[in-house]
Amino acid sequence: MTDPKLLNCVGAFLDKANIHNGGYLHEPSGIYLLRHERPSHLEANEYQPLICLVLQGAKEVGTNTKRITVRTGQYLIVSHALPIISRITEATRLEPYIALVFPVDFEILRSFASDLRPTSQQVNPARFSISLWDESAGMQDALSRYLQQSSNKEERRLLAPITKREIHARLLIGPHADMLQKLMWHESSASRIFQATQEIQTHLTKMLDVGALAQQVGMSNSAFFEHFKAVTGTTPLQYQKDLRLLRARDDLQTTNVRVSEIAFGVGYESSAQFSREYGRKFGRSPREERKAYQIL
Repeated sequence: MTDPKLLNCVGAFLDKANIHNGGYLHEPSGIYLLRHERPSHLEANEYQPLICLVLQGAKEVGTNTKRITVRTGQYLIVSHALPIISRITEATRLEPYIALVFPVDFEILRSFASDLRPTSQQVNPARFSISLWDESAGMQDALSRYLQQSSNKEERRLLAPITKREIHARLLIGPHADMLQKLMWHESSASRIFQATQEIQTHLTKMLDVGALAQQVGMSNSAFFEHFKAVTGTTPLQYQKDLRLLRARDDLQTTNVRVSEIAFGVGYESSAQFSREYGRKFGRSPREERKAYQIL
């Protein structure tokens, strides 16, 4: 169940920013606020680790092979950077889809490591990196306080950092704690896959040697492939390809760089191959993408 106070607070910020179908970054808090008055088509985006709390409406989120629907009063936790497919499924003008996205800071999570006790469960196979949970009053209250504290100069300086740590602490003691605690310990498969996804992102333009990456994170080829797919919902090569295409789409929408240069800039050796794969993923060619975005 959604806290009416939090829903009204988020709605007020969106009203002030005049957002009815889109998103708005509340810069003082770093929280992204969203409102849509109608369902959307499937969209592909890159998600970083986050909490997404749906305050009203519903949204379907997932990868090419796994989908989760998050409804009013529920929230998603995303533990790894992922190429995501999503669409808003429940939204009307009178009851729009409203959500907030809180970015997870792993440095803050790891600062609690000395207070956590690793168990034998830490070596169990990693779970899919998107989890759905029913909302707790404690987390909603903490998010509400953090959002409001961040909007006040004195409270932002003195109270908001404390509440931000509280939100992260709640992630480590709630029903979703097991998934996130696994990332604290280097011997866990979840932590090793997390390292692998970071390596792919850092060297996105380089040809991916899956065997070498598996060796780098301390896993056999077969175990690495199995756990990577369990955590991300895709293979290492497809993961790299999806991230490349998403980064290219951002460049097409925000720069005037030539399509061929964008293709080479994200790691493609062939502009024609880039165009084919871009069209398969997004349903239109790179040039059509740029033209459509310029029209909008």
